[in-house]
Amino acid sequence: MNSERINTGQTPVIAALMLMALMQSPTTKAADNLSFKGNLIAEPCTLRPGDDALSLDMQDVSSQELYANTRTPGRLFQIHLEGCDSSITDSVTTTFTGTPNAALPGLLALDGGSVARGIALGLETPANVPLPINVTSDKQALNDGDNVIEFKAYVRAEPQAIVDKSIKAGVFTATSTFTLDYP
Repeated sequence: MNSERINTGQTPVIAALMLMALMQSPTTKAADNLSFKGNLIAEPCTLRPGDDALSLDMQDVSSQELYANTRTPGRLFQIHLEGCDSSITDSVTTTFTGTPNAALPGLLALDGGSVARGIALGLETPANVPLPINVTSDKQALNDGDNVIEFKAYVRAEPQAIVDKSIKAGVFTATSTFTLDYP
């Protein structure tokens, strides 16, 4: 006996009718259950790629220099802004946030994994005006095109560490986050 089936062409029609019935079923009804929202802003500048994670090598710091002068000279670092449009805003402020040093308020505490002790990191303007952490800087003018914002960082000895001669040498790091605000 031959068990071949004869295709009458009805199967595709039945499948199509079943699919249409499913599409019209209340359980597959389309609903407005997804919405998107946001805030489109006009940023006057963009941060140069790479400047979002700056790293400044403070190099070797001598404890003898700290005992004699309490701090190191400031080391310059820069934040680069590109494509600035002064018609949107003509200034920027910078805020450096981080954990303050208990003995030197306004200066940055060392990270927990640091070996060195008795020191903190300070920030200042190129004109040597202190810029405490967690405090917004003065406005800096922006020009059309590319702009550079400059700051300096320095190491300062804690007062009691100087008195006790207890500055501990070793590797150190300190971490801060900067925020740019276009007032």
